[in-house]
Amino acid sequence: MSESSSDQRVLTTIDGPIARVRLNRPDKLNALDFGILDGLIDSAAQVARDRDVRVVLLSGEGKSFCAGLDFPSVNRTPRRVATSFVPNPLRGTNRFQQSLWAWRRLPVPVLAVTRGHVFGGGIQLALAADFRFTTPDAKWSILEAKWGLVPDMTGTIPLVEQVPLDLAKRLAMTGEIFSGEQAAAWGLATASDVDPEKLALELAGQLMERSPDSVSATKRLLNEAARRSLRAQLGLERRLQLAMFRSPNTKIARAAGTKGETPTFGSRTVG
Repeated sequence: MSESSSDQRVLTTIDGPIARVRLNRPDKLNALDFGILDGLIDSAAQVARDRDVRVVLLSGEGKSFCAGLDFPSVNRTPRRVATSFVPNPLRGTNRFQQSLWAWRRLPVPVLAVTRGHVFGGGIQLALAADFRFTTPDAKWSILEAKWGLVPDMTGTIPLVEQVPLDLAKRLAMTGEIFSGEQAAAWGLATASDVDPEKLALELAGQLMERSPDSVSATKRLLNEAARRSLRAQLGLERRLQLAMFRSPNTKIARAAGTKGETPTFGSRTVG
């Protein structure tokens, strides 16, 4: 088992197939400062390099998942803010965006476990995950509207994938606060429960029963479906399926399925 230092803004613990990533600023409700933003980028890269990781549980230390951007902290370094808005020419995201988009692009499923505040950048981080589990009494809000801003950390992309456009506009334009229970009813959260981690672990167990290559390829295929042309998406389907045919984990799945046995997969070979 590997674990990052407890004094870091983002704690990353890898225990076999499960990576636990925790925002570590509980005294500030895990509000996003540059330490957390950089920590999220570094943590995503660390997890991506470990081909034995099968799922990620993303959460926050203390009472809240994330209360959004810490404006007083970030604004103390205006030059850093300015440079952080400049996009990387290769990946197309700036620092604020990449800290969240890295989880969307991660080649393994990310399960966000939320409670307390899920505000602003926090809700955008939750939306960057593949699945979101929340307590019913958690408070969710696209809070940028309160400050006269727009959500600009990639959250608009998964937002319009999760809910109807009129609801997405309402939430982003008003900044209204709603409960975790309501988030689940609208489809923003996968499910709500007083013990959201239990639900996340149950799904994690199901995901780990499948080939890590198939799960990784399926995540990419579905994430890109809405933005690709028909020709490009069908081409991606073919390329990924060819990769599955060549995958040693596919052979393991077939052999186990034929014998009615539980497969024991090797490391991820795609993504």
